[in-house]
Amino acid sequence: MTVLYYTLGVVIFVVAILVSIALHELGHMVWAKKFGGKVTQYFVGFGNTVWSKKIGETEYGFKSIPLGGFVKIVGMLPPEKDSHETYLDEDGNEVERLRQSNTGMFTQLISDARAAEWETVKAEDSDRLFYKMPWWKKVIVMGAGPAVNIAIAFVIFGALFATYGNIGDLRTTPEVSGVQPCVVKYEDAGRECTAADPESPAQAAGLEKGDRIVSFNGTRIGDDWEKLSDLIRDNGENKAVIVVDRDGAEKTLTTHTVVSDRPTSTTDETLEAVGFLGFVPTAEPTTGGLVYTVDTMGTMTVQTVEALVHLPSKVWGVGKAIVGVEKRDPEGPMSLVGGGRIAGETAAHDAFPVKEKMVMLLMLIAGFNFFIGMFNFVPLLPLDGGHIAGALYEGLRRGWAKLRRRPDPGYVDVAKLLPIAYVVASAFLVMSLVLIIGDFVVPIHLT
Repeated sequence: MTVLYYTLGVVIFVVAILVSIALHELGHMVWAKKFGGKVTQYFVGFGNTVWSKKIGETEYGFKSIPLGGFVKIVGMLPPEKDSHETYLDEDGNEVERLRQSNTGMFTQLISDARAAEWETVKAEDSDRLFYKMPWWKKVIVMGAGPAVNIAIAFVIFGALFATYGNIGDLRTTPEVSGVQPCVVKYEDAGRECTAADPESPAQAAGLEKGDRIVSFNGTRIGDDWEKLSDLIRDNGENKAVIVVDRDGAEKTLTTHTVVSDRPTSTTDETLEAVGFLGFVPTAEPTTGGLVYTVDTMGTMTVQTVEALVHLPSKVWGVGKAIVGVEKRDPEGPMSLVGGGRIAGETAAHDAFPVKEKMVMLLMLIAGFNFFIGMFNFVPLLPLDGGHIAGALYEGLRRGWAKLRRRPDPGYVDVAKLLPIAYVVASAFLVMSLVLIIGDFVVPIHLT
């Protein structure tokens, strides 16, 4: 049964990501067609064609490698100035084509890319070419894809935060979710009690699961766990009078706290001798509506940008983990393979109820969508953000020329940036391969 659940989790994750990719490309296609552009292909995946069907002027289909997708929008690259010529095709129509150029490796690459682009251009496509669109339309077309991924993440996060709560933002309350029977060293936490271990003050006082602590040594607590924690830590070995709400009635319990080495804070693992009671508070996911979702995703945006900046070094760390130089960072990046593994382990985990499994899978899917969207906004070709940056630069340049009453500088020639695009694409490919290998060799497991 565990294998079945694991497989089901992987399948759910893979299908969800494929649907997300399909919707990403649909975002590009819908707006390109809305603005009069010509879209000849819409495919999910790369490699050999598994299935396709042509409807109107667009061929729809699936490729064999489900690691992405693409839409073919005609006229992405403008012809080089003074380097194209006209000729009559077999039907007698006048058609533009590029003159061949081979004055250097990069020049030839650019020339070949232009030639391949213009092989799909027909005479009637003259007013439907992407590069001729106003800059703001280009921004919308290219931004629509990653915006769809972020919208998917927003819908999933918003629905979960408003109902179940945010499992990444736990709100701790002074309600007892468990009582530690004995006092053990912090570094030995989780082990079974022995006869040599002293009874915990909470156990001695008679605290029970479900008790809500109302006051500690006469100080009212309310829902403030931090306040209660500070009171316990500052109490040393002194007497502790605890008033709890048990089944709707208040009950007074008396004990003495003990001194034990515990972390300084949740973010500082340095141990210090403090008062210790010995119970586990209740941690509940924080719930919130639209404002909370926007605020949380704003924080996620900052964290994602920081992660993207450090992505090369993080991937390098994965590479070192693969060869055994260091351990893999459990908080580091992973590929879709790693995401599928986590999804499978979540679905197969015996300790999680079905509801929690569904929530965790949805959070994983939303998280990947958010990262895919943010990643595609990086202003480097061949990513969508590179085309957006080119369109914004074009709009700025043309607007500045118009303001100064200078001649229109024309379209931005993104083809000149293709050598950089090839380098960036190669780097992304290498990083993807490292992460995929890492997810097989030194995988990150669900803890």
